[in-house]
Amino acid sequence: MNTPARIGISGSYGGLNLGDEAILHAIIGELRRSVSVDLSVFTRDPHDTRQRHGVERAIPIRELTREEARKEVERLDLLILGGGGILYDRDAEAYLREVALAHEAGIPVVVYAISAGPLEDAAVRKQVARQLNQAAAVTVRDRQARALLEEVGVKREIQVTADPALLLQPEPLPPDALKAEGLDPEHRLVGFSVREPGPAAPDIDVGHYHALLANAADFMVDRLDADIVFVALERTKMDMQHCHAVAAQMQCAPRARVLKGEYTSGQMLSLVGHFQFTVGMRLHFLIFSALQGVPFVALPYASKVTGFIESLDLSMPPLKHVTTGRLIAHLDRCWDTQQALRDRIARNLPELQERARVTNRIVVEILSAAAPPQAASLGVA
Repeated sequence: MNTPARIGISGSYGGLNLGDEAILHAIIGELRRSVSVDLSVFTRDPHDTRQRHGVERAIPIRELTREEARKEVERLDLLILGGGGILYDRDAEAYLREVALAHEAGIPVVVYAISAGPLEDAAVRKQVARQLNQAAAVTVRDRQARALLEEVGVKREIQVTADPALLLQPEPLPPDALKAEGLDPEHRLVGFSVREPGPAAPDIDVGHYHALLANAADFMVDRLDADIVFVALERTKMDMQHCHAVAAQMQCAPRARVLKGEYTSGQMLSLVGHFQFTVGMRLHFLIFSALQGVPFVALPYASKVTGFIESLDLSMPPLKHVTTGRLIAHLDRCWDTQQALRDRIARNLPELQERARVTNRIVVEILSAAAPPQAASLGVA
């Protein structure tokens, strides 16, 4: 019997963000389908991670000293960093600590379909380049991330794959979930995604985008006789407050709902399938829309969002250049051409999903190459 490969996964995990949990769910699913694994997830909330993902070990890595973290890393056969947009000025060095420890111990590191930026701090840029240049493989989920990493000094090959969450499958909703949310599935529903400003999106003008979304939501009510559903993917931070703030600015506020239930990523994917149209800022809300074939309009606040809509051959100007009139005109046009949008998504999505599987194949190849001959029978499922 082959000994399971001991793999650590480090990223922004712990139940804070359904997009990040979708990434982790997909990474774990691909690994378990491919090889025998003993998984350790470095997480902010071990209880949530064990309950949500059923992994063998969940480590509160940010609570550990460097030497305690070293012991956790040294037991691994391979460390995965990713996915998601985790290399930005404020937090990059924290995520790279375990990467550095793995390099010191001679443990291969795979950078798994990440995004990067903003990276303005010279010391952080230098650290990112130093650590990624030592990685066994580096993959990113968009061309903009590759360009930025090359700019900061990453010399090794950087392969553009795709977000692992593109492989997520729907899960059944809790009984009467729509009724509990005050939603009538027989009525036209339009989903809206809002995000809070933060270190990964420092240039967001809250007043600007609140007014944009409120006016856009009113337009969808008037134009389509639709009910508006605000979706907070990051409930424990400020997404909920920003959803309520936008709804409060609507003239048609009684036609708006803010989702209040707690869902898994797969359940949220199922819920998005009940929408006829979506308007979103958060990347994974747009990914969920694409997976369900729901036409959407994106408000790109970061390169990762821009990269995703470009990969689907869709268009939308960056958030800071959008006026209310321009956004409403774009929404009107997209609603009228929604079947063409569905067709375009359906045409381009399979290639993206195939690219999303590539990083797991790279992981398996590195494990096979690193394994002793008697254990090198790892195979891709």
